[in-house]
Amino acid sequence: MLDGETAGQGPAVVLLHGLSATRRNVVQGSRALLRRGYRLIAYDARGHGASYPGPSYAYPELVEDLEAVLEHFGLDRVALVGSSMGAATAMAFALEAPERVAALVQITPAYMGHGRTGDVDGGAWERMASELERGGIEAFVDVAEPEGGAGEGWRSIAREAVRQRMERHERPEEIARALREVPSSAAWDGLDALKRVHVPVLVVGSRDQMDPMHRLSIAEEYAQRLPNAELLVEDEGKSPVAWQGARLSGAIADFFERVGYAPS
Repeated sequence: MLDGETAGQGPAVVLLHGLSATRRNVVQGSRALLRRGYRLIAYDARGHGASYPGPSYAYPELVEDLEAVLEHFGLDRVALVGSSMGAATAMAFALEAPERVAALVQITPAYMGHGRTGDVDGGAWERMASELERGGIEAFVDVAEPEGGAGEGWRSIAREAVRQRMERHERPEEIARALREVPSSAAWDGLDALKRVHVPVLVVGSRDQMDPMHRLSIAEEYAQRLPNAELLVEDEGKSPVAWQGARLSGAIADFFERVGYAPS
């Protein structure tokens, strides 16, 4: 069973969060899309937040969950806004059923066309899963903390954000399972498949060098391969747009209106 919420009236927008996050972490709790006349539907992915676990955390099952949400609300055609794991889930759905996707937003996409291995990511996913099982949230925060950063104040903010995110999970052991299974799963085969997605896509990249799993180069490659895409990225030296819920939501609403998915 998936736990979620809906608010607002107007064209439906489904929010899909990233691995080890919850539904609050797509537009960071911003209500700007609601004020612009959209209906928001957000849910915790299986095993995350308050949602029950599933037998598998592979992308085909995550896509099935998205389909179940659309069926539950009787939605034939929607806009999908996904972050990281949620971005890959939304894109996989768009590849399967493009007629059901009015517009698509890819926030810091990380999927590179194939399942990752521990060697590719330096074993980061396994380390995070193992530390979460061994020492709980604090141990996870220690290993998930990015290297570098702009001083101790930045590090404290980053650690607290990770801690708060992890405290929203009712079943941390399931997050450890997901950390092992999602990265090695294939959402679709090869980035050339993106050339088949003709729906309007907003790709939100990030220059944050402390986050090597969501490199700007991946977002740029998405924008290059997608036939009908725009790329949004912050200026040099500025805070990533993906972190700023109100600004991000405003950019998403502007994009929806440009492509004709707007409140009547």
